[in-house]
Amino acid sequence: MKGILGTKIGMTQVWRDEKLVPVTVVLAGPCPVVQRKTSETDGYNSVQLGWIEKSAKAASKPELGHVGRAGVAPQRHLVEFRDYLPEEDTVTVDIFVEGQKVDVTGISKGRGTAGVVKRWGFSGMPASHGTKKKHRHPGSIGQRKSPARVYKGKRMAGHLGAEAATTIGHELVEIRKDDNLLLIKGSVPGPNGGLLVVKDSTRKVTRWPSLST
Repeated sequence: MKGILGTKIGMTQVWRDEKLVPVTVVLAGPCPVVQRKTSETDGYNSVQLGWIEKSAKAASKPELGHVGRAGVAPQRHLVEFRDYLPEEDTVTVDIFVEGQKVDVTGISKGRGTAGVVKRWGFSGMPASHGTKKKHRHPGSIGQRKSPARVYKGKRMAGHLGAEAATTIGHELVEIRKDDNLLLIKGSVPGPNGGLLVVKDSTRKVTRWPSLST
């Protein structure tokens, strides 16, 4: 499965077939190959790509030894791609073609501690009939005598965001090879400036079946 690392630049719009298409601009590559794994030596095939160089002073000795074997500079981000062994020592946007589908993984925006209305979409308590200072509360969360506890996994207030999120089936609207830019249709996870992983899409469905069939 081909893939590349990049940075989310932001969103804009482009004209395609007299339609205004919203796109996310991603600065992708070139990504140096830091390590190769094969089924003979490691039991599976993969490649480890790096993204964004950092100074040797900012790297630890194990990091310097790791990248030194590949003859590349220390990298801020290292991501492994299974079942992908590129022939080149650097991966660029040339691995993709315009119009294909891709999956994009990023770290979602952190929202801090959120209540059940924002975190899970609860409707909250009634706005009238005696409700006082509990309009955005979850309501009852457990039982009385049996089972006398709150079930694990109960949707409650807590930390929201700042975790890996993947959106699938995005169309690659345009590839600007000279600028190492990918224009991906729609919005993708993460803030501007965040790390993104762009891969071949695993989505196999090209259209939803008719309800009559």
